[in-house]
Amino acid sequence: MSLVFTGDEFRDGLPHIAQVLKKKKVKAAFFVTGKFLEDKKSARILVDLYRDGHYVGPHSDKHLLYAPWEKRDSLLVTKEEFVQDLEANVAKLQKLGIDRGSMFIPPYEWYNRQTVEWAEELNFSVYNYTPGLRTPADYTYPEMANRYMSSDAILNQLYSYEETNGLNGYIILIHIGTDPRRTDKLYLRLEELIDKLNAKNYNFVRLEKL
Repeated sequence: MSLVFTGDEFRDGLPHIAQVLKKKKVKAAFFVTGKFLEDKKSARILVDLYRDGHYVGPHSDKHLLYAPWEKRDSLLVTKEEFVQDLEANVAKLQKLGIDRGSMFIPPYEWYNRQTVEWAEELNFSVYNYTPGLRTPADYTYPEMANRYMSSDAILNQLYSYEETNGLNGYIILIHIGTDPRRTDKLYLRLEELIDKLNAKNYNFVRLEKL
């Protein structure tokens, strides 16, 4: 299985995530926006992670929504806007000494066939978390009413799902940071998650090695 982390405006979990991955000797993939890179401290940590063998790639420059939530096969961006935004993100990563790479997780983890084809024209393969897991719900906060999921609920769902379906070959996505209104941060449970799955003989590998 593989761990991936995405980040846009919130970066609060990066130091903790980096510390846990180093301690547990796990390599992961990080996908960040241009906005994320505006914080110099976070950018330095990402460079250190990259040099330590983690993958660092684009998540779009401005965190654009490519398609309507209610009509995924439509578009909210033109091809020119898509290309310019993605290339701007790549340029900021390259300025930090991070190679262009070939993997891309779209903003909001929301995309369609057309945007996948545009990404392929730029030599990027689109990746996403494996359906069935609820770890991406760690962006929610209590004021979101019916959408909110606590970290306990998220992890219990993952462990229950694993018992029934297994997680071999799965991509587990966690957000690097979340809205301050969410005080129950899933990334603070990262070591627990790694230990629990390691105990079941799962190995964490870099995304491209799945």
